[in-house]
Amino acid sequence: MDQIKIGRFIAECRKRRQLTQMQLAEKLNITDRAVSKWERGKALPDASIMLELCRIHHITVNDLLNGEVVTMENYQKQSEKLLLEMAKQKEESDKRLLSLEIVIGIFAIIILLGFTGVAAFVPMADWLRVCLIVAGLALCLVGCAYGLKIEQTAGYYECAKCHHRYVPTFKSVLWAMHINRTRYMRCPVCHHYSWNKKVLTKE
Repeated sequence: MDQIKIGRFIAECRKRRQLTQMQLAEKLNITDRAVSKWERGKALPDASIMLELCRIHHITVNDLLNGEVVTMENYQKQSEKLLLEMAKQKEESDKRLLSLEIVIGIFAIIILLGFTGVAAFVPMADWLRVCLIVAGLALCLVGCAYGLKIEQTAGYYECAKCHHRYVPTFKSVLWAMHINRTRYMRCPVCHHYSWNKKVLTKE
């Protein structure tokens, strides 16, 4: 989505309705600074505000996200273009999340090794040693669980049998045997177990 184009469109609609940024902001119960950021292409309206903004300007959400009034003739074309852009943004977001998963995993291991190392080599009471090891293990498990949640939701898994792409349940990902990001799971469509590989796109 072109934020600059959307911003200009919001400004044009506001001026057409003969509203100042302050007046529009008051109608939406936000600050005029937020409206200014939209119109300069620095941010997009929150989903909770979009419908009310569209109602005030007598436009559709599709018009808003395209940065222009979409006519019936090119409605389907613009909708397809918007869907492609949203799919591309999701793919980029999933790439970043999967990179973050690696970082979280490394930090979780470092924390566990750090706490265990301190407990093993620094003189201290036995109860404190046990507490350090338990705390390190707990933090590591939390990090691993968060990383696993990212692994489940970012992108899709592709069945090796029927090639259906799907998002599995957290339980399926948790208990599946795996090699890197390829997991041995049951496909929800063909119901066969196979090594399902991680992919970023739905098709």
